[in-house]
Amino acid sequence: MASEPVLVTRDGGVATLTLNRPEVLNALNRDLVDSLAAALRALEADPAVRCIILTGSGKAFCAGGDLAFLSSLADKIAFRRFIKDTGNLAALIMGLEKPVIAMVNGVAAGAGFNLALACDIVIASRAARFAQSFAKVGLVPDCGGMYLLPRLVGPHKAKELMFTADLIDADTALALGLVTRLADPDSLAAVAGEFAARLAAAAPVALGCMKKIIGRSFDLDLDAVLEYEADLQTVCAATEDHREGVLAFQQKRPPVFSGK
Repeated sequence: MASEPVLVTRDGGVATLTLNRPEVLNALNRDLVDSLAAALRALEADPAVRCIILTGSGKAFCAGGDLAFLSSLADKIAFRRFIKDTGNLAALIMGLEKPVIAMVNGVAAGAGFNLALACDIVIASRAARFAQSFAKVGLVPDCGGMYLLPRLVGPHKAKELMFTADLIDADTALALGLVTRLADPDSLAAVAGEFAARLAAAAPVALGCMKKIIGRSFDLDLDAVLEYEADLQTVCAATEDHREGVLAFQQKRPPVFSGK
């Protein structure tokens, strides 16, 4: 029987999704895109899961779209549907109330690069490499890249990375703000796991509210953000987690958040 295109493992409140097509550097085809979307939706609905790690099997995070699969699509309608469904992965990750960490273990190219950018935190191996590789095959960035990259590095640098399709190393990605932190290859899983456990132990309602507003902040003016802050702070202040946080502060102990 063929291997599952996405592997799901759990450790406490942390779930790890592993793209599992290592023979083609975890390139995206229909099975992988559909399986990843289904897995993300299932984890979002699971109250026991507080944080999600997304990574790849083998030596790559994700090499982007599977060119052989793309060439096999019968017509423009099927091609467009697949590109739209791939892009919806970025929207799905960004729309989850739970934090998602990209654990970039190797090459992240094309849509794989942009899939990582859609995550809330990007922790990369020092051996990782990144490329907006679309121009090399006469395509434009997809999977949210033309939305995400300019917001992270500015329009001029985004155009340079997209126009040239140059491969950049992990240190350059960190300097550009594309990566949150780096880890040695042998310690990457431990570093990402420890960070995910920390987020899983945090107050999930508060984190979900932060993610929602930060994701929209570039499209809102200050007055709108202030209104959202007032609304969401009122919601959070009524939670059991807020009361627990205050009590833990007073008692000088770590809080134990329930997500309520």
